[in-house]
Amino acid sequence: MTVMIRELRPDVPADLEGFARVRHLALPYILVTPDSLVHDLTRMHPDAHYRPLVAVADGEVIGTAQVHLSHESTEPGQGNVNVYVHPGHTRRGVGTLLVRAAEEHMATHGAARLHSWVLDEPGNRAFARSHGYRPSRSAYFLRLDLANGTLPPLQDPPPGVELRRASDYADDPRPLFELDAETTADEPGDVDFEFTDYEAWLEETWRHPLLDLELTSVAVADGRPAAFTAARTDGGTRYSTGMTGTARAFRGRGLAKLAKNDSLHRARAAGYTEAFTGNDTGNAPMIAINEWFGYEVCATEVRHVRELG
Repeated sequence: MTVMIRELRPDVPADLEGFARVRHLALPYILVTPDSLVHDLTRMHPDAHYRPLVAVADGEVIGTAQVHLSHESTEPGQGNVNVYVHPGHTRRGVGTLLVRAAEEHMATHGAARLHSWVLDEPGNRAFARSHGYRPSRSAYFLRLDLANGTLPPLQDPPPGVELRRASDYADDPRPLFELDAETTADEPGDVDFEFTDYEAWLEETWRHPLLDLELTSVAVADGRPAAFTAARTDGGTRYSTGMTGTARAFRGRGLAKLAKNDSLHRARAAGYTEAFTGNDTGNAPMIAINEWFGYEVCATEVRHVRELG
């Protein structure tokens, strides 16, 4: 079997569909569609040097890699290499070819440290170790059966709080940018982020085709967005929350739980049958909230790190 590694071609439907298919088979807990791939490729900030790669054999995409710099990081040179191979084509050297190509690209653009998420399975961890990556923090994928599960009852907002939708901010989403920036800065992780580029956020996040503005719920207190849960949907039956957070001044009042419950109820009413989310394994408060909703851990991944040079 001859394998060719090359860049994803956004104008080739077979590339987009193949990339999305491999990612779904290897990592079914994250939403990826052809439209989202095109958006990431064409809208991600130039400083990210984003380069999605595909491994092709006999005209079929059998492996993928998402490669980019964390351009919002406060520490320069933080790169990301996430490789996934079709389950039917593992142990044939495809992953190694993708890793080599990805690392070369990152080194060319000044990466000093590479981060890679690896599913917590013996074969995957051994693969990462053999390529010089050491384990770091870990995170859970969680799944909720929206079709058959039982959600907590809807609750009325407390006095002075109202629930709104992200679509209510379509004319001026800056308040949501500020809330997203503040809550993301407090997320546990290996890399510190600082969102300061509003225009880049508009392009990469607000206008992302998976972001569902109608199902993204916002708790407003004292006239400003105080908590939110960002909903993503695939246009079919799958729903995911990419971020749920509360501004520092409003924490401890249950506003994130209020917003997420509102979004989940509306997602179920809209016909979505599966809900996914993810949490750092050390984020006990958010894990407890998700278990309260009925989410169950369905997989664990481990962040791996490699120093270049």
